[in-house]
Amino acid sequence: MHALFRLSAALAVVAGTGWLAGCSTPPRPTAEAEPPAPVIAAPAPAAPAPAVVAPAPAEPAFTGKVSLATSERDYRRDGAQHLYERYGERVYRGKLPPLLQAVGVMRVTIGPRGELQRFEWMRAPDHVPHVKAEIERMVLAAAPFPAPKRLGSVVYTDSWLWDKSGRFQLDTLTEGQLDRLPASAPTPAAKPASARVRQTALPRAARQNVAQGETSPETAQSAAR
Repeated sequence: MHALFRLSAALAVVAGTGWLAGCSTPPRPTAEAEPPAPVIAAPAPAAPAPAVVAPAPAEPAFTGKVSLATSERDYRRDGAQHLYERYGERVYRGKLPPLLQAVGVMRVTIGPRGELQRFEWMRAPDHVPHVKAEIERMVLAAAPFPAPKRLGSVVYTDSWLWDKSGRFQLDTLTEGQLDRLPASAPTPAAKPASARVRQTALPRAARQNVAQGETSPETAQSAAR
């Protein structure tokens, strides 16, 4: 009897334990590690569009005077002739007087299109500043010069020969210079009008006697009357 009771109690304990085991919440399975989110690279900035450079405008055709000189010496004549044409009314015609107001030596640089690139004095007429300034103004205003087609560019030197009248010559085209001022020819003294009248009024024979000294003009005039 007691043995049966103990068996029944044991069975009850086992049954209760199984029931509790069945009712317990099973442990949650360990969460698997999620794969890292993919890294999305930012798109590279678009390359800037190439700048469109407008073509340089075509250089206009040269229509000025052209020099075919092949040396500095040849171009110097073309440059002097250009200045003479530009300032024809100020060129001294004929030989210059023996004394000049100023002499200046200038070196000029001419570009391929006849542009005046530079000028400098090799010998400046500093004692007459107004003449120096006037020559500089004339050279600047005479540009463009003949384009040195064969030389590309040229540097030439010329001398300005300046008269006190404000006229000039260039040494390249000068007509020379007088050694001295021309002497003024003496003016013959005029004979008295009365004597001329008396002589022209005499007859031919009387004039011959006067010329030979045989009689005086007054005597011949009285005889003619």
